[in-house]
Amino acid sequence: MSPTATPKTILIAEDSSVILSLTRKILEQQKYRIVLAKNGGEVIRQLESQPVDGVLMDINIPVRNGIECTRDIRAHADPRINQLPVIAITGNANNYSMEQFREAGVTDYLPKPLDFDALVRVVRQYVG
Repeated sequence: MSPTATPKTILIAEDSSVILSLTRKILEQQKYRIVLAKNGGEVIRQLESQPVDGVLMDINIPVRNGIECTRDIRAHADPRINQLPVIAITGNANNYSMEQFREAGVTDYLPKPLDFDALVRVVRQYVG
């Protein structure tokens, strides 16, 4: 990355502070800028308040779950928001089918416990 390139920004929607701080550290080491949403109520507000390049979405966040938030993102009027890659993170993927993820507009998903190599690979793949 050239020194003048702006770092890509990732919104992490996650209510577990442990996972949040680990994920944040890993991505910051990869030179991503991190924006946080502690619950589904904050996701759209954060996306509207600043440019973001991708979303890491915990499926089980409070207020509005990750599936609802992803639908909100896909239904958003602003193409800068509704086209964002949304990578779901879930500890219980078995509760959801890939079909439900796809129908909601999830770009890809990572199971918990997170494999941090896979995290970096998937973020690079969709966000650059």
